[in-house]
Amino acid sequence: MRKLPTGIQSFGEIRQEGYIYVDKTKYLVDMIDTGKFYFLSRPRRFGKSLTISTFDALFSGKRGLFEGLYAEEFLNRPEYRPCPVIRLSMNSVVTDMGVDILRSSLMTMVQDNAERLGVNVDIGYNAPPVAFRKLMENAAEKHGKRAVVLIDEYDSPMLRFINNPEKANEIRDTMRDFYAQIKEADASLKFVFITGISKFSKMGLFSALNNLTDISMDDKYATMLGYTEGELLSNFSEYIDTTAEQLDMDRETLISDVRDYYNGFSFDGKTRVYNPFSTLRFFGDPVFRDYWFESGTSSALAEYIKKHDLSVDTFRGLKVADDFTSKVEIENATPASFLYQAGYLSIREKQYIEEEKGKRKCNLILDYPNMEVLSAVAKLFMSVKLGLPDADTQVNDGRAALSRGDAKGFIEIYSAMLTGIPYDIYNREEKRYANKPQESESFYHAMLLSMLYGALIRAIPEKHSSKGRSDLEMNINERCYLLELKVADGEEKCKEAAEKAMKQILGKGYASPYAMSGVTLMAIAVDREERRVGAFEIREFGSRQMT
Repeated sequence: MRKLPTGIQSFGEIRQEGYIYVDKTKYLVDMIDTGKFYFLSRPRRFGKSLTISTFDALFSGKRGLFEGLYAEEFLNRPEYRPCPVIRLSMNSVVTDMGVDILRSSLMTMVQDNAERLGVNVDIGYNAPPVAFRKLMENAAEKHGKRAVVLIDEYDSPMLRFINNPEKANEIRDTMRDFYAQIKEADASLKFVFITGISKFSKMGLFSALNNLTDISMDDKYATMLGYTEGELLSNFSEYIDTTAEQLDMDRETLISDVRDYYNGFSFDGKTRVYNPFSTLRFFGDPVFRDYWFESGTSSALAEYIKKHDLSVDTFRGLKVADDFTSKVEIENATPASFLYQAGYLSIREKQYIEEEKGKRKCNLILDYPNMEVLSAVAKLFMSVKLGLPDADTQVNDGRAALSRGDAKGFIEIYSAMLTGIPYDIYNREEKRYANKPQESESFYHAMLLSMLYGALIRAIPEKHSSKGRSDLEMNINERCYLLELKVADGEEKCKEAAEKAMKQILGKGYASPYAMSGVTLMAIAVDREERRVGAFEIREFGSRQMT
């Protein structure tokens, strides 16, 4: 089998060393043929740097690397000529020692490109914007061809200070002056491609570079990065077969599980792609884990969650306007905008609304892209917001209990989780619901959902039926559970609440769809005074009841 290109960002290395390469070069050729200035935002570890490397090889005329790929024809066009390529990776600039060091770091990057291209940008003092413009102009003049500019992770210097707006603005001012030179050198440029995680606002970083075509949500480029299902099946077929054998699974079951865990990223609300990093890591080490989430630091996200007091279920099926990412800079963005741009949320669907005079307004429905991201974010919420350092252990124990049909054991684990939450968090929530104590139930629901999501359990909150909606339905290892949760004060009230919850499940017919397949019913009453489960009832319904 060909080798997996896990973590490899060099197009040349992948092609020369015989790694699997999913051919995306058609998108690159289309961009070159139809425009000049482009911007693309995608989450980290999604193939942006590899795309930059591929553009570099394409414009540099490295024909041997493209043999058998779509772009081979482009290189054989009579009018094709190699161009000088200026390539800047903003991941490498230094920002943690002040703006002067940042300018020096940018200057070094410009000078490295100048040396490689054989041009002079020595201006006698540390002024990276001027040096950058001279680099573009002098490269075009020396080589007799307009230059190509490729900038990877343009926003990396600012995102390092996502929770420090003052510092982020200071860095942004320096970077704005630097990037503005691209427009000044327009006559010397053939093509510009810029990548990043965050999109920009019109009044922000790119206010001086307003001629970029943003293809981040363009349907035409929705599958430019990441693997479609067809690409997965055609390029990784041998790995699918080998992995299915290793895990003692049939091929279709494995594909379904990989789809649930690592597919689901959508940038147009229609097509879905697999996370390339997680997919490659899984085939290299076939265990379902949070590969993508674990590959990056979660400290900034944890701090953000704490600062904004977020809840994991807030973002399931959340409706937003289609321009929700472009209104403000990312550190001042709404939580939905921040989480989407960082890759923790994806577009589930687009909803078009007809307006007057034939105009169409578009809303987006957001959700977590897949089980990997949902599980990882849920556990982070449990750790950060609920103060549960052993969240991993608790969710794993909860999953094990439900997997073996131990509903009582699951309820006991949930109760133990409640008792482990620090008192100050309870005090905060009690103040929040002081005037509406009946709404405090939502806090305990959120904790339960975080536990289930973290355990990679398919949980459906508030599933509608003809007579109402159940609190929670879940399925694991072909076992179905239906749960109703109440909140009361004191032992006696909890017993009454649990009885009421079970009567509600049966009386409203929530369990009726499971009459043939069978379902475990759980009625739980949380004791607000004791901050634990005060009472519960468990019943089997349907075919399981008779076994």
